[in-house]
Amino acid sequence: MIFTDTHTHLYYEEDADKQTQLMERCFENDVNRLFLPNVDVKSIAMIDDLVSKYPENCFAMAGLHPCDVKEDYIAQLDEIYKSISRRKIYAIGEIGIDLYWDKTTLSIQQDAFHKQISWAKELSLPIVIHCREAFNEVFEVLESERDEKLRGIFHCFTGNEKQAKQAIDLNFYLGIGGVVTYKKSGLDAVLSHIPLGDLVLETDSPYLAPVPFRGKPNESSYLIYIAQKLAEIYNCSIEEIANVTTENSKKIFGV
Repeated sequence: MIFTDTHTHLYYEEDADKQTQLMERCFENDVNRLFLPNVDVKSIAMIDDLVSKYPENCFAMAGLHPCDVKEDYIAQLDEIYKSISRRKIYAIGEIGIDLYWDKTTLSIQQDAFHKQISWAKELSLPIVIHCREAFNEVFEVLESERDEKLRGIFHCFTGNEKQAKQAIDLNFYLGIGGVVTYKKSGLDAVLSHIPLGDLVLETDSPYLAPVPFRGKPNESSYLIYIAQKLAEIYNCSIEEIANVTTENSKKIFGV
């Protein structure tokens, strides 16, 4: 049984011993594939360091997080784009729109989103989308970019059934994380109308820890709790959850 965490910032842990322990706990819980979303220029080296330590298990992305789209975003994008030719990446991400923290940067967030989608199409890579309080704005960009090359993952999907089906129609998988274990999230009801074949697993570690660790730092080894909840929702074995979602991750990332 192999689990795939399609979205983890495990590289944020800079203490070497603690980082090793995090990875060992992953392996103990069959979490053997970890995809690392980039957020800014600084995180490139952090990701590359973790990939160099675990080349069979860790896989890099490249992208500028919407919360890091500031006045200097063009320069940041240039640096990130230049790095792509020097390293192996499997997706452009995480990219998108976040209107929770700052609505004033919407126009430059949209521009950065479009630019990075163009990278993905040029490189035949998937995108990994961050969307917070911005479904309408994200879908507006995606619909304008809709073609056979547009594909990827809606990271930390927490939308309704209509939004889920629109994302799937745009050739995206839904990234399901710890929120599905929260009693009042309503995500379990949404997923009852969505095939397991449209989902991938993620933790967004160190954020959004699942029950029973809600409110504490998350880690990729906790993916097992998300898988257990999905096994309940889909009335199937945890092995089936692992197999289907890992196969989906291979279709997306090509590895």
